[in-house]
Amino acid sequence: MFTKTPGWLDWYAGPSKPQFKLPPGSVDAHCHVFGPGDQFPFAPERKYTPCDASKAQLFALRDHLGFDKNVIVQATCHGADNSALLDALKSCDDRARGVVTVKRDVTDRQLQDMHAAGVRGVRFNFVKRLVDFTPKDELMEIAARIAPLGWHVVIYFEAVDLPELWDFFTALPTTVVVDHMGRPDVSLPVDGPQFELFIKFMREYPNVWSKVSCPERLSVTGPPALDGERNAYRDVVPFARKIVETFPDRVLWGTDWPHPNLKDHMPDDGLLVDFIPHIATTSELQRKLLVDNPTRLYWGK
Repeated sequence: MFTKTPGWLDWYAGPSKPQFKLPPGSVDAHCHVFGPGDQFPFAPERKYTPCDASKAQLFALRDHLGFDKNVIVQATCHGADNSALLDALKSCDDRARGVVTVKRDVTDRQLQDMHAAGVRGVRFNFVKRLVDFTPKDELMEIAARIAPLGWHVVIYFEAVDLPELWDFFTALPTTVVVDHMGRPDVSLPVDGPQFELFIKFMREYPNVWSKVSCPERLSVTGPPALDGERNAYRDVVPFARKIVETFPDRVLWGTDWPHPNLKDHMPDDGLLVDFIPHIATTSELQRKLLVDNPTRLYWGK
């Protein structure tokens, strides 16, 4: 029914078992479901066509890696049709929460129904190669409507665009969760102006959280999480560790399974989990990152 984007990398089958034992109650706070396309068609306006990645496959990975729960984030290939995500939430025994994409015409009843299903946030995507531009007044209107539900806004952008988006982000009336540390250029110094601006963003606005996820997207020199490599993506470690240690109560981590739009390699998710103790180096930091913070944000209400 759907033909994958040429060169698409499918998720890694048969991932290894992590050596790092996740603390009880750990949450994979960033992952996706794709389709299956014959049941949940991909959006006509999508910028890519992925492989199928079903709820059953996601939950099997959760159990294999040792996570207790998932936060499923709407993928851009499904646009604002959240049917696949909501279907996964309804069959997870309260072990998943969701972050959706909505448009201005979403009704209050639809928002209430999504809340009942386990949705706790909306995602605003500013990565130009993935989405078409949505007017900021429309996004602010959506943010104002979800705030009374206790939802938060997830923002996805690239580091070079933070200065021009600063005023919009800092005006949002909710908790704000940044995907993947705002995609810093890890070939630049960790104490250089680009990353320092992101640290300033978090320091000056205590409603801002960050996912310290997706080293496989950010890494320039690797090595990749493949072939037994349990010390992968070393060039990303200083950036993620700085955020974890500076803002230990406002960080989240997720696999990003099934890793859409990777061009270079597809990581072994078991080895990806072994990245965590390199960035959260104590049991206390690991518990906050993986258990306390996501549980408070997603299961607290």
